Amino acid sequence: MNKQQLAAKIWESANQMRSKIEANEYKDYILGFIFYKYLSDYLVQFVTKEGMTADDIKTLSEDDPETVKYIQDNLGYFIAYDNLFSTWINPKSDFDEANVRDALSAFSRLISPNYKKLFEGIFTTLETGLSKLGESAPKRTKAISDLLHLIKSIPMNGQQGYDVLGYIYEYLIEKFAANAGKKAGEFYTPHEVSVLMSHIIAHDLQHKETIEIYDPTSGSGSLLINIGESIEKYAKSKDSITYYAQELKANTYNLTRMNLIMRGIKASNIKTRNGDTLEDDWPYFDENDPKDTYHALYVDAVVSNPPYSQAWDPSFKESDPRYARFGLAPKTKADFAFLLHDLYHLKPDGIMTIVLPHGVLFRGGEEGEIRKQLIEQNHIDAIIGLPSNIFFGTGIPTVILVLKQKRENTDVLVVDASKHFIKEGKNNKLQASDIKRIVDAVINRESIEKFSQLVSKQTLRENGYNLNIPRYVDSSPAAESWDLHATMLGGIPNSEIAQLQHYWEALPDTRTALFKPKSAQYSELAVAKESVNETISSHPQVVDFINAYNKAFAGFDEYLDTSLIQSWDKVNRNQQEPVLSAELFARLSSIKLIDKYQAYQYLNDQWQVIKADLEMMQTEGFDATKIVDANIVIKKVKGKDTEVQDGWKGHIMPFELVQQTYLSNDLAALAKKETSLAEVISSLEEILESLSEEEKEADTIKESKDAFVNAEVNKAAKTLLKEQKDSKTKYAEDSYEAKIIRASKLIDEEKKLKKAIKDDSEALHLKTKSTIEALLNDQVNHLLHLKWIAPLVSELDEMPKAVIAQLTRKVQALADKYAVTYSQVASEIKTTEQELAGMMEELTGNEFDLQGLAELTNLLKGT
Repeated sequence: MNKQQLAAKIWESANQMRSKIEANEYKDYILGFIFYKYLSDYLVQFVTKEGMTADDIKTLSEDDPETVKYIQDNLGYFIAYDNLFSTWINPKSDFDEANVRDALSAFSRLISPNYKKLFEGIFTTLETGLSKLGESAPKRTKAISDLLHLIKSIPMNGQQGYDVLGYIYEYLIEKFAANAGKKAGEFYTPHEVSVLMSHIIAHDLQHKETIEIYDPTSGSGSLLINIGESIEKYAKSKDSITYYAQELKANTYNLTRMNLIMRGIKASNIKTRNGDTLEDDWPYFDENDPKDTYHALYVDAVVSNPPYSQAWDPSFKESDPRYARFGLAPKTKADFAFLLHDLYHLKPDGIMTIVLPHGVLFRGGEEGEIRKQLIEQNHIDAIIGLPSNIFFGTGIPTVILVLKQKRENTDVLVVDASKHFIKEGKNNKLQASDIKRIVDAVINRESIEKFSQLVSKQTLRENGYNLNIPRYVDSSPAAESWDLHATMLGGIPNSEIAQLQHYWEALPDTRTALFKPKSAQYSELAVAKESVNETISSHPQVVDFINAYNKAFAGFDEYLDTSLIQSWDKVNRNQQEPVLSAELFARLSSIKLIDKYQAYQYLNDQWQVIKADLEMMQTEGFDATKIVDANIVIKKVKGKDTEVQDGWKGHIMPFELVQQTYLSNDLAALAKKETSLAEVISSLEEILESLSEEEKEADTIKESKDAFVNAEVNKAAKTLLKEQKDSKTKYAEDSYEAKIIRASKLIDEEKKLKKAIKDDSEALHLKTKSTIEALLNDQVNHLLHLKWIAPLVSELDEMPKAVIAQLTRKVQALADKYAVTYSQVASEIKTTEQELAGMMEELTGNEFDLQGLAELTNLLKGT
């Protein structure tokens, strides 16, 4: 399995195993055990590299102080053989809950003094929570054993192992957050928001050789990790980044430490604290030597997602250097207290991003004064309005504020991204294209209609330092309006034609080809309405537009083939996607009307597929493309969900793609039989529907009257055929007897076709397996092209056609809107009323009916 499949499998099983335990609690147990496995496996890898054999490892114990100290000095901890994860899951091991308790206690006791801050108390949450895994020791032992065997397949060797481990860890945190309700906000920032913030910060820090980053409300640590990964895309070394983190809640603080450690970050580059950020600010010092170890913390970047509108105690903080220049946040809302804390810890050239509720943009009182000072002192660089309902556990609108300690600019970029998202379950989610659109606008400080606006300091002053986004950016779609003159008298308002101006700027002559003046303010179609599509699609400028697009992308598939397939072993998976997107944007640079971010979304979607395959190929070798894996599914066996094999699947190559490419004749033959089967079934349904209700009472029809009883049909048909032969007469074609005989033949044909399809499907499945295993390298490259490149190129090819189709729809909609005037409608109504009145005069009835008809006739005639 690749890491995505492995993560999904572990989550599915873990979610079932947790039973009635809260997701917010159960996450601490499974993630704690994953971390223990990491430390245990890492120790085994270390001592193996140091020359220890498997038999030597079995002798690891506290009774060898020299070895204990050597391992502690290098790793910061020591785990004896009996306490290793691999020992626990050994089939010969007599595992018990007590083994875990003893091991966790020993781990705490055997931490190196130099690593106390990193490891001390890291398993406290797991240790204290074991009792919740079962009502008795045997039940707890089974629950723990199930957990251990669930996670044993997670690889933890080398950089590849760290990548898979990190992915699974983050995947599980996200899934538990989605099931944790309001408690999710304590430990998880949605990945997409985290990526957005990290891209902005990483771009600003790209030229620094060494970087220090800090999250004062670190939660699971995902914000810090995403910044690190984004910075690495600029070819930075992982060891050039130092991570500072502070978190109030002990269990969440442990998540931060685990997450950072498991990413392979050097211990000396991890600086963490468990404490109240607002009460216990960082300068950090050693309690045994405060004078010489005092360290006021100033970093290159701060990133945070603090608890929203939380109460705090501002007492005696007027002189606190974090707040002295700006004022104190109100005691009922600590939002600005966190923001000012972050800002204080920036170096002069530092940058910060913080997620806060959108109320910080416009609330008055103390917050209004702080906002004024931040603007006047030139700290606010950008404001990004996010879609609502993007965070787990809360649907309130949120914003990202980007601030800098010192800026050359005095304006503020306001971005309204509230309309840019996709729906995923109950929540809204930023797509990769949404993130890139926002990041590009922030980096380039662009004013984009209905999306972003550079706002001068003077304008902010004139608005009373109110930063509410709708004051500066109107992202709402234009309301539908109806022109009274055109509604009454016909014509198309030029003002509404002008709403398609971006089309006319790119294709100016198409406007004159489609519309002709009716008056100074109104136009009408210059062609018949049914000719609009043909007029647009055949127009020389439209043809030139499509040709220019095709020319821009000429050779793009060859470029991708060379970059990705021919150089598969040299592709840097962390840095290749920006290279591809830069190439994509370069090709689109001279092409108007195409949404480059939609094109980027197509690229990014396909890159996820390519990246996953490259990861396996670069780890396992090119021959991984020729591997076939057992297809494991969950089935009920003796009432229990059990993993069983259901055929095979390609490790990288999808069976369907291989069949379509190299086994097309077999596939076509199978499809032909499936078509024949469908026709047979359809014929049987037609016969059944043609039977009368009385005929459906026969034994040949099920009681539900919706299907034949096959055995009874065959039995009846046999009798009927004998009777027909004996009587030497043929049943009428529409008779019940003839229909049953036809049904019997069809049922027999259906049975044969089903067996043939089953046999052929199984044979094709096995033939596909052997075909994949025998693929030549050139065939692999061809399949990779079809899987990786062809879908992307196909989607890109459709983009200019989609633009022209959209223009056609808009022009046709305009023509339809005013095609029939109110005057025409009124005239037709009047004519119809006159005709109806004339017909009513011919009606007869009693005295009272005729009086009523006469009055209605007068009304219709208008008399």
